[in-house]
Amino acid sequence: MCGRYTLRTLAAELAEFFDLFRDPVWAPRYNIAPTPSVLVVRQALHAPHREAVSMRWGLVPRWSKLLTGPPLFNARSETVAEKPSFRTAFKRRRCLIPADGFYEWQVISPKQKQPHYITLRSGRPFAFAGLWESWQPPQGPPIESCTILTTSANTFMQPLHDRMPVILSPDEYPLWLDPELTEPEPLLSVLDQYSTEEMSAHPVSTLVNSVQNDSPELIVSLE
Repeated sequence: MCGRYTLRTLAAELAEFFDLFRDPVWAPRYNIAPTPSVLVVRQALHAPHREAVSMRWGLVPRWSKLLTGPPLFNARSETVAEKPSFRTAFKRRRCLIPADGFYEWQVISPKQKQPHYITLRSGRPFAFAGLWESWQPPQGPPIESCTILTTSANTFMQPLHDRMPVILSPDEYPLWLDPELTEPEPLLSVLDQYSTEEMSAHPVSTLVNSVQNDSPELIVSLE
């Protein structure tokens, strides 16, 4: 799964890395959790550039009647093409969710979990495969929301958790964002495990357990 992540990269660097027309409105964050707004990159039909927008992390299906129930902040890649909550978004509303690290909690004992911070060895930002939706409440403007796709853990992540977010490589961004592509086969082909050789992790303070904490101290290695 993926329930917490970071996006520390400066806006100008994000614009360059994700080929955006302008710098996104974003300040570095060290403890991004579900429900608050997150940065999302998408490509509109016939648009010449990708756009970066803010969305609620926790997808609200278009057919929902009320904004209730647990937030759908993760979607299993194995069933995303068929599950009613996600299948339309998978077909027509895919996005990138920029990050530069994420957290996972390793079970040490029934009463103890050790948080770890996972990044790419290169130190570069990356993108989770995401879906987005626009939901119209009974009153007020539409609410745009998103979810992060997950897959089974690769050998690097298995000691920490049995699931991991789907991380796309930059050469897969155009396919994933292509608004004219609706066939599931090429889309499903990129939802695999990320290369273990490119990933790094270290234990961090349990300060990350509280969503109220959001500072560089959270990613400092305990080793």
